[in-house]
Order: sequence, then structure tokens, then C-alpha cells
Amino acid sequence: MAYYDQRGIQLARAFVEGKLKNQVNTLKYFAKYRKGTNREVYEQIYGGIARMDKFADELKEIKGKCIDDIRAQVMSVEGRVGNIYWEMIKHLTEGKISFPGREHRGAADPFNSLLNYGYGILNQQIEKALVLAGLDIFGGFLHVDRPGKKSLVYDFVEEFRQPVVDRVVIALVNKGSQIGMDGEGLATMTKRDFADKIFERLEHKEKFQGKNFALKTIIQSQARRIATFLRGEARYKPFVIGW
Repeated sequence: MAYYDQRGIQLARAFVEGKLKNQVNTLKYFAKYRKGTNREVYEQIYGGIARMDKFADELKEIKGKCIDDIRAQVMSVEGRVGNIYWEMIKHLTEGKISFPGREHRGAADPFNSLLNYGYGILNQQIEKALVLAGLDIFGGFLHVDRPGKKSLVYDFVEEFRQPVVDRVVIALVNKGSQIGMDGEGLATMTKRDFADKIFERLEHKEKFQGKNFALKTIIQSQARRIATFLRGEARYKPFVIGW
């Protein structure tokens, strides 16, 4: 029922709002270390953030009767902000690794391979949290439902990509960590070490509702909040990480 009323719109918009704010805060987090060492990169990043904020403001103006009315507009905002985000990531990792731009399935470069592998691990955690909250993982809002497509997983994961995966990948690259590759992508040892770091990150505590909680606990709490929101008992507010 929520798919056909304002709840679907509010939830989809919240997922994207959380993603965009977390992209901005991820850039701010890494930019602060450049302020005194590389002023040019620092200013490039904040110039990008200003452009991202301008596009993100459009979300507030998007209105419709149900999610089908506004999906294209919301995803347009998400896409434009995302393009700037990855452009800024290039500046943050310049000289450390070759980053051709964001590529999904079939990516052959180390940076995208790490991102994709990390997102795969995160998707499993997201799916588990949604199931434990009593939600249908195939019933999405932002992502169109198709047979066998875990649309709600893809919706909900948007809020946590940057806090859980992007920060780990960027930090690894900037520290000059060795990323082993073989003919099939990431080397087995690299996968194992990287997976350990993602699970460590999930145990890392962040500020949430005035207290510190492990990220995996925040994910589970937010999944329950989706269920509460869909029942009409409370509003849904995305998790935004500090910087």
C-alpha cells in the first residue's frame, strides 16, 4: 500500500537524501587532512561539494502522488550528485591509484574492484537486517521491482555505502596498501584482508541518536525504523555519518 501513497515517496527521498549527505561528509572527512598539506585539492573538493549541495536541494522540490511519479527525477538528482562525488574521489586518490571513474559489474581496475566487493558484503548485511525487521526484500520503492530483484536491499544500502565501504577503500588507497589482482579480479588474499576490514568497520561505533553504536547495530535499527514508518507509526530519518 505504501508504494501507492506518500510513504513510498518519503522513504525513497530519505534513502537518497542520506546517500547524498554521506557522500558530502565522506569528502569533507578526507578533505580536512588536505587543508594544510594540499590546499589545491582541498579547494577542489569544497568546490565539488558546493555543486553537490546545489543539486541535492532539488530533492525538496520534487512532488508527486506516488513513487512512480517522481522516481526519474529523484534518480536524476542522485546521478548528477554521484558524478561529482566520483570526480572528487579522483582528486583525493590522485597519485595513489588509477581510478577511471565509477564502474560496476565487470570492473577490472583495483579501486572499482574493491568497491564492488565491499558493496557485495554490505548487501548481505543489509538483506539480513531487513529480513530480521520483517520486511520483504523484493518490495522496493526507489528501485523498480522485477522478479528475483532484491529491490529493497538496493534501496536501503544507498544510505550505508559511504560510511561502511567507501571510507575503507579510500583510506586503504591513501595509505598505499597493496591491492593484489589476478586474472579474475581481486586476488584471494586481498579479498580476505579487505573483507576483514569491512567487518571491522561494521563493528566501529558512530554517533546515532545521541549515543555511540556499532554501524551494524545502526543498520539493524534503521531497518526496524523502515518497518515502523511503513506501519504509519513514525517518520523515517536517514542515518548521516559525521566527519
